[in-house]
Amino acid sequence: MSKELWKPGNMLYPLPVVMVSMTDRDGKYNIITLAWVGTICSDPPMVSISVRPERYSHPILKETGEFVVNLTTRELAFATDYCGVKSGRDVDKFREMNLTPLSGKEVAAPLIAESPVCIECKVKQILPLGSHDMFVAEVVAVHADSRYMDENNRFCLEKAEPIVYSHGSYLTCGEQLGTFGYSVRKGNKKS
Repeated sequence: MSKELWKPGNMLYPLPVVMVSMTDRDGKYNIITLAWVGTICSDPPMVSISVRPERYSHPILKETGEFVVNLTTRELAFATDYCGVKSGRDVDKFREMNLTPLSGKEVAAPLIAESPVCIECKVKQILPLGSHDMFVAEVVAVHADSRYMDENNRFCLEKAEPIVYSHGSYLTCGEQLGTFGYSVRKGNKKS
C-alpha cells in the first residue's frame, strides 16, 4: 500500500449536511446550509456550527444567539443545496423552496417542518478560529418527526434517507453494517 502526502487540510469526510434556520431581530427568517457541524458534548447536550464571518447569517447568529439545526434527507437535497448557494440577502429561502416554518418551543428561530429532526440551540460561546467562527451552543429542545417512529417507539432516521456531504457531493447513507457494540458481542467475529 502506498499513500500520497498532501498539504494539511480538512479531510474528515463525509459530514452531516444540515440546514440551519434562524430569524433576525426584525422577524425575517433565513436558512444557511452547513457541513461544518458536530456534537461536542452529551451532558449538557451541545453542538457546534462553523460559519464564515462574511456570510449573511453570521451577524444574525451573533446578534440573536439562537438557531435550529434541521437534518436533511434525499427529499430535501435540492433545497439543501439551494440554501447553501443562495444568500438570504437576496431571496426568501423558505418561500423559494416551499419549506414550512414552524414555531420552536425554546427559541425564536423557526423549525423546518419537512426535516425529520429539528434541534433548537442557544449559543453559549463564539470562537473566532480563522476562516470560520465556531458557534458553540446548548441543545434546548429536539423535535422528531413521528412518521419515523416504529412499533416499538424507536426513532428510525434511516427511513428518512438522511444525506451527507463529501468533497462537493451530496450522498445518501448506505446500508447498515452493524450496531453499537456488535464487534464485541458473543459469537461475532471479524470476517
